[in-house]
Amino acid sequence: MTSVRTAVFPIAGKGTRFLPATKAVPKEMLPVVDKPLLQYAVEEALAAGVERLVFVTAQGKGAMEDHFDIAYELVETLRAKGKTAELAAASDMVLDPGRILSVRQPQALGLGHAVWCARHVIGNEPFAVLLPDELLWNPANPALAEMVDAHARLGGNLISVLEVPAEHTHRYGIVSPGTTDGLITEVRALVEKPAQGTAPSRLAAIGRYILQPEVIGLLADAQSGAGGEIQLTDAMARLIGKQPFHALTFTGERFDCGDKAGHITANIALALARPDIGPVVADWLRARSL
Repeated sequence: MTSVRTAVFPIAGKGTRFLPATKAVPKEMLPVVDKPLLQYAVEEALAAGVERLVFVTAQGKGAMEDHFDIAYELVETLRAKGKTAELAAASDMVLDPGRILSVRQPQALGLGHAVWCARHVIGNEPFAVLLPDELLWNPANPALAEMVDAHARLGGNLISVLEVPAEHTHRYGIVSPGTTDGLITEVRALVEKPAQGTAPSRLAAIGRYILQPEVIGLLADAQSGAGGEIQLTDAMARLIGKQPFHALTFTGERFDCGDKAGHITANIALALARPDIGPVVADWLRARSL
C-alpha cells in the first residue's frame, strides 16, 4: 500500500479573531510556550514519516516559510556570543531543501478550495491534511503517526475525531457512525455543521485527514456549502460508499488554538508539562486559586 508521503497545511487565513496580534504576524506563528503553532503540526507530520510539506498560503505569509529556513545573521550572532543552547533552538527546525513547497490560495473560498489549490503537488496518491489551529497533543503517540498506522491496515480515507458536547456539534463536521472496533469507527455519512439538535452523533472531525486523491476531482466541481464556502467535508462525504471511510478517535489532548481561550489553555497546559518552567507556572496558578 502506498505510504502517505505528502501533507497539506491550509494556512492562508487572516486570523482576524486574534487581532491586533495578527495584523503583521500570521496566526500560525503565534507561540505556544516557545514554538509557533505551525511548528507543532509540522513536527507531527515529520514524526509520521511525511516527506513533502505543502503550505497553502496567501499574501503576507512569508514568515512561515522563513521559520523553517536558515537565519544566517541570527546564527552567526549566536555563534559569536557562544550561545549554544539558543543556537540549537534557532537551528532545530531548519528543513532539508525542497521539503517545503508553497502554493497560493488567492481567494478565501474555504478549506476544500485550499486543499484543491495543492492538487498539482498531491498528484495521484493518498495525502494528509493538517489544520495547525488544532493542536493535538500526544507526544508519546502523535496523532498523524497513529493515523498512518491505521491507514496502512484500513486503506481508503481516514479522519481524526473526538466526542464533543451535544451543544457544540453545530460547530463541526459530524460523523454518522456505523460499526465500531476499538478506536475505529466506520463512517456512513458526514454532516458539516449540522443545525443544533440534528447531529447524527457527537463524533466531530478535529483537523486531521488522510484522503485518497479522488477527493481532488470532487473539489474541482464543488458547489458552495455551509458558510458559502467550498467545504472539504462535502467532498469527502461523496466518497463514502465508493471507498473505505473510517474515523479514528484521538487519544491525546486537543486544544482549539483558533480560539483565544483555547490558545491560552494550550500555553498553560504545555508550560506545565515542561520541567524547566512547569514548576514556576504551577506555583503561580496555585497562588491564585486560593
